[in-house]
Amino acid sequence: MWKCQICAIMSSSNTVFATCRSPTTALGLDALKSISKLAVQKVLELLNGTWLDCVINNVAINPGGDLPFSFDPAVLAKTIKCNFTGPALVTRFLLPAIENSSRIIVNISSSLASTSKNLRPKLTSYSINNAGLDMLTYKQISERPHFISILIDPGWVKTDMGGKGVVIEPHVSVTGILNVVTKLTSADMCKFYNYMGEAESVIPMQ
Repeated sequence: MWKCQICAIMSSSNTVFATCRSPTTALGLDALKSISKLAVQKVLELLNGTWLDCVINNVAINPGGDLPFSFDPAVLAKTIKCNFTGPALVTRFLLPAIENSSRIIVNISSSLASTSKNLRPKLTSYSINNAGLDMLTYKQISERPHFISILIDPGWVKTDMGGKGVVIEPHVSVTGILNVVTKLTSADMCKFYNYMGEAESVIPMQ
């Protein structure tokens, strides 16, 4: 849902290429239908030699309240494929368009990756996925220190994945994220922000 909000908030002078979990239910979003090299190649073709100002990746699926001694290995493998391998490959395949731009990579993560916040055993698979994306961001910067790669926590947002008790409206989270992204400089690389623009830590999180 928040990807649709990005499309709505960005001005008509911007072009947004977006993917989603379910194109059939992403109303208002012209979505690429797979996270694959073929789909990314289509983006590069449409760019026609120009570049991407920013690439935003998202930890997109959460299997729910699984625990460290009872999680389903197949479910964990599925979430890693979507939440970690997907962003890693999308960014890799888009490198030609990233290298010639402002070189901004934004990975949407969560404080659930943090051990210091002591969030207990809940959401084991999702937490592992977030921790993996955090480390990927660190490794991306290590390999290409001229990139501005950061992490942003969108907050607990009213989306399909949000569940009960959610308080943050999608447009509030998206507006905050875009405010952070549009002001990024090289001094921000390797930082972990929340959607309000507050730098919570330098990754990898502890």
